[in-house]
Amino acid sequence: MAEVISRNIGPVILLGPPGAGKGTQAKRIAERYGIPQVSTGDILRENVQRGTELGVQARSIMARGDLVPDYLVCDMVALRLRNADCQRGFILDGFPRTAAQAGWLDAFLENEFFDNSHRGKCLPIVIRMDVDYNQLLLRLTGRRSCPTCGRIYNVHFQPPRVANTCDVDGSQLVTRNDDREDVIRERLTAYELQTRPVVEYYEQKGRLVPVNADLPVDEVSEQVFREIESHSTAAAGRS
Repeated sequence: MAEVISRNIGPVILLGPPGAGKGTQAKRIAERYGIPQVSTGDILRENVQRGTELGVQARSIMARGDLVPDYLVCDMVALRLRNADCQRGFILDGFPRTAAQAGWLDAFLENEFFDNSHRGKCLPIVIRMDVDYNQLLLRLTGRRSCPTCGRIYNVHFQPPRVANTCDVDGSQLVTRNDDREDVIRERLTAYELQTRPVVEYYEQKGRLVPVNADLPVDEVSEQVFREIESHSTAAAGRS
């Protein structure tokens, strides 16, 4: 395990629709390899809360109801990736969202991230978590949450012991508005349209690795770890 924790992993990008299990796998990758999960949402909130120069710009843009532009998001990501905890690698959460961001990320990593002797480790492995559409609907529409303790259930896969009742505190479980089937279908359609250019970008670069995320969580993790370790070993051989 020490060898796993000390090896250079490089950047890891997880792509997949809502409900594919990206959050679960990101946490497992972080724990196994000792690398941080870098969330653009967290970075944006932190910059706004701290009142950094970038955060002040972002706040004024969001106050107008506009989306934070790529150049600001990329500048924030660049600052975060220069931190010491990212030197061996990191998992990107919520980035890149566009082909332009993917191109920026490649250029940033090639020019700055690792020194020239480790250039082979620069470019990210991009893992696409493939899930059957009907399976996704069951995962998402079946979700129920406890309004008191926050525990999450799924009526199809992880039901409570008593229907619609939290095992922990007996509260009545609720369905979030985001988990209604009509909302979920819209979210999945929006995801497909938004991420298709990113998928195509990495496919053309030969760096997109599909994994079967329909399998049980532990088996998905085994696939993901295998791909990451194969990628990092091959990159080390090129450096």
